[in-house]
Amino acid sequence: MPDFPLLLAFIGAASVLTITPGVDTAMVLRAATVDGRRPAILAAIGITLGCLIWGGAVSLGLGALLQASEMAYTIVKIAGASYLVWIGLKLLIRPRTLLAQDIGHTLSRHRQARDAFCRGFLTNMLNPKIGVFYITFLPQFIPAGASVAAYSLFLACLHIILTLIWFAVLIAATAPLGRLLSRPSSLKLMDRLTGSIFIAFGIKLAAASPR
Repeated sequence: MPDFPLLLAFIGAASVLTITPGVDTAMVLRAATVDGRRPAILAAIGITLGCLIWGGAVSLGLGALLQASEMAYTIVKIAGASYLVWIGLKLLIRPRTLLAQDIGHTLSRHRQARDAFCRGFLTNMLNPKIGVFYITFLPQFIPAGASVAAYSLFLACLHIILTLIWFAVLIAATAPLGRLLSRPSSLKLMDRLTGSIFIAFGIKLAAASPR
C-alpha cells in the first residue's frame, strides 16, 4: 500500500529535479527549436529509455555495483564524459548553417530523428550519475514494509513520466521558434551554444565522484 504523503513528497522533489536545467534539457530544447518536433520527441524518448534501463538496473541491484566499485564507475563515467565532449566539439567546430528541410533531403530528416534518439539514449546510458542518483534518492521515499526492488522501479517509472511531461511542455513551447532559429546565423549560434553546454557537462561528469 503506497504511503501517499511520502509519494507526494517524492513527486514534488522529483519534479523540481526534473525541471532543473541539465544536458537532457539542453538536448531536447535544441532538437525542438532547430531540428523540429519529431527529432525532439525521439530525443526525449531516448533519454527516458536510458532512465528506464538505469531504473531497472538499480531495482535489480546492478546499480549498486557503480557505487561500490570505483573502477566500474570510472569506466562508465569516462565513456560518458568523452561522448558528451565529442558531441560538443562537433557542434562547436562544425555548426550547421542549413537545416535538412531547407535543402529538401527527406533521408536527412530521418537521420536527424534517428541521431536525436541515439544521442539522448547514449547520453543517459553512459552517465553513471543516474544510477547512483536512483540508488541514493529513491530509498528515501520507499515506505516501510514495501518491496525495495519493486517500489524502486515504480518510483523510477514515476520519475520518467514526470520527465516526459516536462519534455512535452518544452517541445510544445519551443517548436514554434523553429522558423526563427532556422536562419543560418541563429542555427550556428544554437549549435555552438549547445556544444559548449555539452562540453561543460562532460567535464563536470569527468570530475564527478560516485559519492
